[in-house]
Amino acid sequence: MTLIVEASTAARELIDFIDASPSPWHAVASAEKQLLENGFTLLEETGRWQIAQGGRYYVVRGGASLIAFVLGSQSIADVGFRIVGAHTDSPGLRLKPKAAMAGEGITRLGVEVYGGPILASFADRDLSLAGRAVFRSATQQETRLLCIERPLLRLPNLAIHMNREVNEQGLKLNRQTELPLILSQLCDGVDADAQLRKLLADAVQRDAADLLSFELNVYDVQKGCLWGANQEFIADSPLDNLASSYAALTALLNIAQPTATCVAAFFDNEEVGSESANGAGGSFVTDVLARICFKAKLDEEDRRRAMAGSFFISADMAHAYHPNYPAAYEPGHKVMVNGGPVIKSNVNQRYSTNAETAARFMRICERAGVPYQQYAHRSDLGCGSTIGPIVAAQLGVASVDVGSPMWAMHSVRESAGVQDHAYMIAALVAAFGS
Repeated sequence: MTLIVEASTAARELIDFIDASPSPWHAVASAEKQLLENGFTLLEETGRWQIAQGGRYYVVRGGASLIAFVLGSQSIADVGFRIVGAHTDSPGLRLKPKAAMAGEGITRLGVEVYGGPILASFADRDLSLAGRAVFRSATQQETRLLCIERPLLRLPNLAIHMNREVNEQGLKLNRQTELPLILSQLCDGVDADAQLRKLLADAVQRDAADLLSFELNVYDVQKGCLWGANQEFIADSPLDNLASSYAALTALLNIAQPTATCVAAFFDNEEVGSESANGAGGSFVTDVLARICFKAKLDEEDRRRAMAGSFFISADMAHAYHPNYPAAYEPGHKVMVNGGPVIKSNVNQRYSTNAETAARFMRICERAGVPYQQYAHRSDLGCGSTIGPIVAAQLGVASVDVGSPMWAMHSVRESAGVQDHAYMIAALVAAFGS
């Protein structure tokens, strides 16, 4: 078997991508940098598009969602699109607009819970802030990416002497009263809000008086790494779902002259339901595909033919079998780390897979020379969902949900397999070429 990229090299490149992307806005900026380096052209949604067969283009919406595409040599009406979708956001903590709180000699920052993180995993870790901030400028306002790259915040555990049942009952945190993060000791005469605003403005070398608003993600400053006796595992945050996003991006960059038009779509807000202008539930992918069809001079019937001939792969991470918790898994569906891409199924359409699309992805994996696995959730546990059913319903296209297996999904630090990342890239390259 020949993979598109050597597994350990691909894993280290993934770690570099994630470490450069501590927020969804940074993830899009990291992807944009690689697209530009590989000959892609930025298209503005507000501009008139000029695109040509064989061209390589991308579009950004809201700073945290991006769609890139390569125009194929065959008619879109005849062969449709080959689309891979993933998401740039991850569950965690986000700063409130008026976050600074002073009292008892300590400055703390109030946070909101974004999505469904494992809150206990944030305790006793080196945390900081990343995202975007908006400042006044000579042309009304300017948005700047912001990342403080040093340990800035902490959520210290309560000592076991005051929480005697923590090992038996687990760490439970009240979202309002016990999640505020410690920023500093409060100095006499220092306003807590002014202190925070100065920290943020200094991070991008701007005047705190010009800071208007911000969206900031709490992130773990510890870098990713390979681990295990043979360095066969990856640890980083957030593998869910930047590992899928980077696999899709890498696959698209490895497509030279495809016959079908290939699309990689990266959405924000998946972890909170996708119902936003930047999310998979918005119009972004529909708008981009419609404009491609319009520029290809497809009439309405040909546009519908194109959708009917398209194939969508929703790439999101999958639950790997954890040997310490065998009862958590459905018998016969215990997928293994480094066992290959996972095809995810759910009869209630939490995943978009059906028998035909599962079989199609199996054949893609066979052509790529990579193994594949199948996953179904235990019937007595609630199943998560993905962008798969949302995009499939919007576009009316055949769709499958797949992902690389991982441990500790939604922890501040997750784990996955080195080999699996290379497997997924190879499978997605084959899908783009199918």
